[in-house]
Amino acid sequence: MSTTAQQFYKHQDLLYKFLLIIICAGFIVYFFPKSGKFKYEIQKGFPWQYENLYADEDFAILKSADELAQEQEQIKSQSAIYYEYDQAVINKVLALYDSNFNKAFPDTLSYTSTKQELKDYGKNLLSTFYKNGVVKDKPVYNSGRLIYLKRGNEVSEMNFDNITVLSDMPDALSDAIQSSLYSEYSNRYLQVYFDGLEANIKLDEVLTQETLDIELSSISKTHNIVPKGSIIINRGELVEGENLQKLLSLKQKYESQNISESRYNWVLFGYVLLVLLALVMLLLFIRTYRPSVFLNNTKLTFVFFNVLLMVLLTTIVINWSPQYVYAVPMCILPLIIKAFFDARLGLFTHVIAILLLGFIVPDSFEYFFLQVIAGIVTILTVPELYKRANLFISVGQITLIYILAYFAFHIISEGGVEGLAWPDFGMFMLAGLATLFVQPLIYIYEKMFGLVSDVSLLELSDTNSKLLKRLADEAPGTFHHSLNVANLSEAAANEIGANAMLVRVGALYHDIGKIINPTDFTENQATGINSHDDLSPKESARIIIDHVLNGIELARKYNLPDRVIDFIRTHHGTSTVQYFYFKEKEKNEDAAIEDFQYPGPLPFSKETAILMMADSVEAASKSLKNPTSTLIDAFVEKIIKKQMEEDQYLNADITFKEIQQIKKVLKKKLNNIYHLRIEYPE
Repeated sequence: MSTTAQQFYKHQDLLYKFLLIIICAGFIVYFFPKSGKFKYEIQKGFPWQYENLYADEDFAILKSADELAQEQEQIKSQSAIYYEYDQAVINKVLALYDSNFNKAFPDTLSYTSTKQELKDYGKNLLSTFYKNGVVKDKPVYNSGRLIYLKRGNEVSEMNFDNITVLSDMPDALSDAIQSSLYSEYSNRYLQVYFDGLEANIKLDEVLTQETLDIELSSISKTHNIVPKGSIIINRGELVEGENLQKLLSLKQKYESQNISESRYNWVLFGYVLLVLLALVMLLLFIRTYRPSVFLNNTKLTFVFFNVLLMVLLTTIVINWSPQYVYAVPMCILPLIIKAFFDARLGLFTHVIAILLLGFIVPDSFEYFFLQVIAGIVTILTVPELYKRANLFISVGQITLIYILAYFAFHIISEGGVEGLAWPDFGMFMLAGLATLFVQPLIYIYEKMFGLVSDVSLLELSDTNSKLLKRLADEAPGTFHHSLNVANLSEAAANEIGANAMLVRVGALYHDIGKIINPTDFTENQATGINSHDDLSPKESARIIIDHVLNGIELARKYNLPDRVIDFIRTHHGTSTVQYFYFKEKEKNEDAAIEDFQYPGPLPFSKETAILMMADSVEAASKSLKNPTSTLIDAFVEKIIKKQMEEDQYLNADITFKEIQQIKKVLKKKLNNIYHLRIEYPE
């Protein structure tokens, strides 16, 4: 292999991380808006914290949303409304009148006027109403509202009050007949009109809307001009009213203006530089505080993929409609990272993602504050994600925090509750509901990246699982020992704030390798026959040590996750099989201790360190005869002190204080197991 190839393979891990950051930064910058960013943060209702601001050139002042809304309402109330006149309906109504008249006015009756006069009166009366028009439904118009009535190609203006509503037609006809010479025939006329009335004009919605749209589009969005060199706002002035509109106008002018190619390239370079800085900070944090994640490219890719996903999702929403930015469930990000790693990494990743979004979201300070607070609440209120009730409670608390913080910002900027955008509260609730999608998302990620979360750990802790059931059947003593260690470890983890579910599962599987030859371990020797009596100390030690390697092979065969296999690999660290080592030394003073040592590695986390302590203490406690509380306390101190002297916890992220707390829990639990009470001096 050439020197170049050797160098490539040597540095390919760093090369992968470099490419990962470059690709993530490329995607993020690609979706960012490429206009320049206004260099001032405009905080409505807050004092202007920057220097006095002057206009570099003339610019128009944008009208406020209230001003535009008021103009739009005024135009809507005065815009032309078009109705279409239908002559065919009149002809149909009059034809039906002729048909019904003879039924209501039979020839057998005598009349004060001729029948033809009666017929002509009724028809003329009907024609009078239909001349101005009859509409089916009564719209909400102000009294005296003018409309335009289309009769073929002719359009005439008229007062809508002159038009009759179809439901009012019978009463109007009755009133007209009652005041005429033919009032005695009122009931007969109404029989004629009863089922023959129809509306003959209807709203021309298309033409009316087109006219309204043209008038609305003609509204000027600006008023007044800020001349070049004039003051826009002084330092310390409140950002509200006319000052706010001037600043918003300046910002829009700055961000919407066409920029030259050279300036565009500089803006692009600035975005790339800032995004790279943020991503590098995340990488350095992981390398410093989570080296196990840094060294695992799959886990590292998972973290950056989630940051990229949330940034791109938010960017798409902003490009579509910025007002829906709070509907994006950003709190999914810390939940996901916490579920697979820990709360500290989850919160830091969440903050980095929000910093990246601060370039493009409106009201970036408000957005940053709300999302950071919500992220902290998310981390603090979901201690155990596998408990579904915790997630629902947390979502409720996150939504409440969003609403309270948003409400606080509104009353600061507006000086009251007027104009409160109630739909925004609905978006916070929508974001909360979307956060519940974290459960199926965790399952998807487990399959995609081969990771394991607390939800999967809960499934693995089921003692009816295939592998644990086999352990219970083939090595019942080891199974019982594993249950005891799991209980001890879980209690210790809870005491120091470690991952109790993870350490419990690790404890249940840590001795799974003893299934291969269960009777070679004393806890499974029910007959009293010890197979090691016929073996040399070195052979016996090899059998004992091999249960770690056998356990790793079994765990991989049954597809146990790496987080669980780590407990199998480290639960003895590099300790020595003391009994067989001293037995060998009785025969051979030059016996090599390496032949009697476990291969390691050392525990590298709080959880793996807890398991080593609990496993050693529980296993050795079986050798105690007539145990007392004092004896157990000294026994626990002795075992853990020896492990510390051997530097077994050198790589574990655990403090002396936490070790003291663990010892206290182990003593208490062992006393409970043996039903002992504290001995008091007489």
